Amino acid sequence: MELLASAAEGPSPIVSLFWIALIAVVAPLVSRLVKGYLPDVVILLVAGAVLGPHVLGWAGSSGGVDLVSELGLGMLFLLAGYELDPQLLRGRSGRTAWVVWLVCLLFAFAIVVVATDKSNGTRIAVAIALTSTALGTLLPILKQSGIVDTPLGRAVMTHGAVGELGPIVAMSVLLTSRNIGSAVVIVLMFVVAAAVVGFVPVRLFDRMPDLGTALAKLGGGTSQLPVRGVVLLLMVLMVVAEVFDLDVVLGAFAAGMILRRLIAAGHPDVDSSLEAIGYGLLIPVFFVVSGMGIDVAAVGRNPALWLWFVVTIAIARGVPVWLSERFVPRGDNLPTGRERVELALYAATGLPIIVAVTQVATHTGLLTAEVASILVAAGATTVLVFPLVARLIGAHAAKPVTPAHE
Repeated sequence: MELLASAAEGPSPIVSLFWIALIAVVAPLVSRLVKGYLPDVVILLVAGAVLGPHVLGWAGSSGGVDLVSELGLGMLFLLAGYELDPQLLRGRSGRTAWVVWLVCLLFAFAIVVVATDKSNGTRIAVAIALTSTALGTLLPILKQSGIVDTPLGRAVMTHGAVGELGPIVAMSVLLTSRNIGSAVVIVLMFVVAAAVVGFVPVRLFDRMPDLGTALAKLGGGTSQLPVRGVVLLLMVLMVVAEVFDLDVVLGAFAAGMILRRLIAAGHPDVDSSLEAIGYGLLIPVFFVVSGMGIDVAAVGRNPALWLWFVVTIAIARGVPVWLSERFVPRGDNLPTGRERVELALYAATGLPIIVAVTQVATHTGLLTAEVASILVAAGATTVLVFPLVARLIGAHAAKPVTPAHE
């Protein structure tokens, strides 16, 4: 009877984690079989949607699985903040990218205003989601393609950095019950708090040189002290963000930027261990659980809205980026039209922030679960289609031209 009652209530957390672990193992293998043209992130989302409560019902997010997913979200944005080079946000290229992103946000908002009669809060939430760039998702694709250190790769990194940080800040300021002035003050207070949190370990290392030696000695075996310290840093800033009533994504991103500063200062390198924890366990759980929230039937009932979201993302984010490379001189503009199209497609690839925005918007009542499912499905489509098309364009351009007389 207990087993029947348990089955009626849904899968247990252990059963759910079993399916998530199985998907996490299969996804990169499938992605490798198709030579990376199908990112494993998309496989995780699709598998989560199929195994989740809306289709098969074999896995769920109850019983602590949702907490592991929350930690995965935090680790994803910690690693994104760690990968973010602050130099990309400064200089002429950085300023151009910021202006372009603000244009994208206003353009997306105008499109949503014309297309819907929803409240301004809903329109703002959708507009933010439409203008993000999944830099963390794109990095493996760029590295596999060998274009990270090319002008195209640097342009993708610059627009991607702003396309991640801009929406995170916009979420904290605009998707809140406070007025904008109060929200800006709260964000500034968080920045000050994060600066203090980051200042403390730097001063400790400066004043206590033996601390770095101790961390190095305790970096392996059963101690793993540097990794534990980073996890503590992540938890501290996520808690600080929650205390300020901000989204924990902002705290996680700040933790990653502080971590980059610590490692740049010559302190123990823990990025490989964090990637093992993040991409080995926590981040796959986040993406699979996010997939469980996609109502496949809702997408099937309204394919026009799904297609509209995909097209609007391409227009609202991709077109301004393409125009900026075409008409705004900054000294290192991409020389060919193909490269500008590739950049626009990469910049319009968004998913993790779309997931984060829809979570916040559904919790605050700005989006219905059905619309959120369709928007996340559209984000997954951009990850599947846009980099694939960009890589095909790049591969075609790289082919040598055979003279006609041969």
